[in-house]
Amino acid sequence: MELALVLLLGVTAVCGCGVPSYPPNTNRVVNGEEARRYSWPWQISLETFFPTCGGTLIAPNWVMTAAHCITFHTYRVVLAEHDMNKDEGPEQSLRVEKMIIHPKWNDNCPSCGNDIALLKLQTSAVLNDKVQLACLPQQGSSLSHNYPCYVTGWGRLYSGGPRAITLQQALLPVVEHSVCSQSDWWGSSAKTTIVCAGGDSKSACHGDSGGPLNCQGRDGKWYVEGVTSFVDGRGCNTPKRPTMFTRVASFIPWISEVRIDSVIHKSIKNKSCKV
Repeated sequence: MELALVLLLGVTAVCGCGVPSYPPNTNRVVNGEEARRYSWPWQISLETFFPTCGGTLIAPNWVMTAAHCITFHTYRVVLAEHDMNKDEGPEQSLRVEKMIIHPKWNDNCPSCGNDIALLKLQTSAVLNDKVQLACLPQQGSSLSHNYPCYVTGWGRLYSGGPRAITLQQALLPVVEHSVCSQSDWWGSSAKTTIVCAGGDSKSACHGDSGGPLNCQGRDGKWYVEGVTSFVDGRGCNTPKRPTMFTRVASFIPWISEVRIDSVIHKSIKNKSCKV
């Protein structure tokens, strides 16, 4: 039986990533709450004429988001955003130069996986105490059952509810593959290239797409282990239907290849311009 799905529209670790100048408030276990300002400094807002998705700054000129967030519109990325209704000063608005969707992404089959895209920015972000890089996990690494991770974004506060004005965070414990792939859970839709997290009252929702699943490593750094992808068509908080995230650890070779190819292409182009 096919499951109804709803897309949530609306490299290795390097030194200097995953350590916010303003540590996030992770003391309370709640469904969702306003995040501490600039405590997720790699979170970006992806916008056309209005905010559409989230994303993660993984290099000064590269953003990672969901493939289903990308259309043919011209995008900009806003960093150091917190309150959508206010210009608070530290925001950086950067135009997107190139959009690269994973070649195996299929718009007609969200549960097939590969819901990941990379955006190259026209100019590099200025890194400071409010704009920083997320760490990427090691290739092939996995998370244990109930591992505490946080989803962040400006999506709807609940199914059919209003969109968040300020950046929200919610604790989403990981649901390991052996559980998430059971027939009364996500079944065959739970691919090994997908991370399941949350469930019941804990969930991402429409508008959170493309944003990070933030998980703190034993080294104290925060790693973006997932890219927010989809929820069950019956609602964001459907029992035994945790939020589905693209598993970043499965795509490290592709991410590295895209970025290396971009550097090589730029080098060749620059050389060809010399007289």
